[in-house]
Amino acid sequence: MRKYFGTDGVRGKANIFPMTSDFALKLGEAVGHKFRSIGTPPHQIVIGKDTRRSGYMFEAALIAGICSQGVDAILTGVLPTPATSFVTHSLRANAGVVISASHNPYYDNGIKFFDASGQKLPDETEEELEHMIEAGVPLSTEHIGRATRIETATGRYVEFVKTSFDKDLDLRGLKVVIDCANGATYKVAPAAIEELGAVITVINNKPNGININDNCGATAPEGMAEKVREIGADIGISFDGDGDRLIACDSRGQIFDGDHIIGVCAISMKQQNRLVKNTIVATVMSNQGFVKSMNDYGIEVIRSQVGDRYVLECMKANGYNLGGEQSGHIIFSDYISTGDGLVSALQLLKVMIRSGKTLDKLTEGVVFFPQVLKNVLVPKKVPLENMPRTSKLIDDISKELGNDGRVLVRYSGTENKIRVMIEGQNQDFIEQRAQDIVSTFMKELDTVK
Repeated sequence: MRKYFGTDGVRGKANIFPMTSDFALKLGEAVGHKFRSIGTPPHQIVIGKDTRRSGYMFEAALIAGICSQGVDAILTGVLPTPATSFVTHSLRANAGVVISASHNPYYDNGIKFFDASGQKLPDETEEELEHMIEAGVPLSTEHIGRATRIETATGRYVEFVKTSFDKDLDLRGLKVVIDCANGATYKVAPAAIEELGAVITVINNKPNGININDNCGATAPEGMAEKVREIGADIGISFDGDGDRLIACDSRGQIFDGDHIIGVCAISMKQQNRLVKNTIVATVMSNQGFVKSMNDYGIEVIRSQVGDRYVLECMKANGYNLGGEQSGHIIFSDYISTGDGLVSALQLLKVMIRSGKTLDKLTEGVVFFPQVLKNVLVPKKVPLENMPRTSKLIDDISKELGNDGRVLVRYSGTENKIRVMIEGQNQDFIEQRAQDIVSTFMKELDTVK
């Protein structure tokens, strides 16, 4: 029922509603009003951002809204999303705000929130904020907040992520390529990994406000893989623009997604009796072959909705300590309560060092079915239940696949896209059937008013 919030905050093209400075001001007023009522003064809200140029104007608007409610704004500057979560919790602030559109191009931006524990807000709280925005909130006539900058945020976070790496290990002798996507990890990731002893080569670490995620980072890891092959590195790790995703490659440049990384770490954690209930949480997008591979190791896989917030909700409800998404959002809740690309990278490197195995060897036990994923821009999001021809075709293909595959069709929660995913044993078959769904969907969409 949310009007402005998607699966990961409010997001859109900068200077087009709702991603306008005016709306950001109202968001600041609403979140300030909401969290001023929690805890005792001084009330504080942490604001972090990635490297997008539009972040400056949204930061200023949020500051104005938050301070108008008698709440102090604590500015970290450029900092990964998970780092803002950590700093919020570390400072005992009332809430945290991140200005970022994650893996999207520079011309998009977004605003998402954390509570005092550093966890993303539940749907109900986001709905409450939307009601406040539409109804308006009174400004504080007795108290005005102030904005201050915390200069130690980067160092605090680097030291924190290093504590997730076992003290009896180091990365000496390991050659690592780091792709920072010209985004929020451009300082913290090289610092943490080099301080642990690795020989690092860093690419895409010169943000200029418009080159974030531009043919680089977790959504375009081919450049990372090429650099690994070029210099003979042991592994490549690639982050997205706000640093909450991780994609990796081995020494041959073979690319591995979030499910591969979760699988490798889950197997290692189970062997060390550290995987709670021998269960992990994945999403509906995770490959069915991945699920079967985990089952073969005695690991159960629970599926959640897409979005790391929903993965975390499932993990918290059941006490699990590992979960994530194919896209590279991975939550190691023993260390932090949100997807963290750098923590995930250190856990993967830790498995490599402790096992003495290369990444390609570690992934041999994580087998995937062939998969096709088509992302198609749409002018509007019509519920699939209102599109009978498309729905029938999806059901027919599901019956054709039986137990040897599956079909998943869903709208993106952050973009005007429909995602058509099919898994099966025959690559040509699933390619053709995915295209059949896209074609039928687009034709039927034109007929729906």
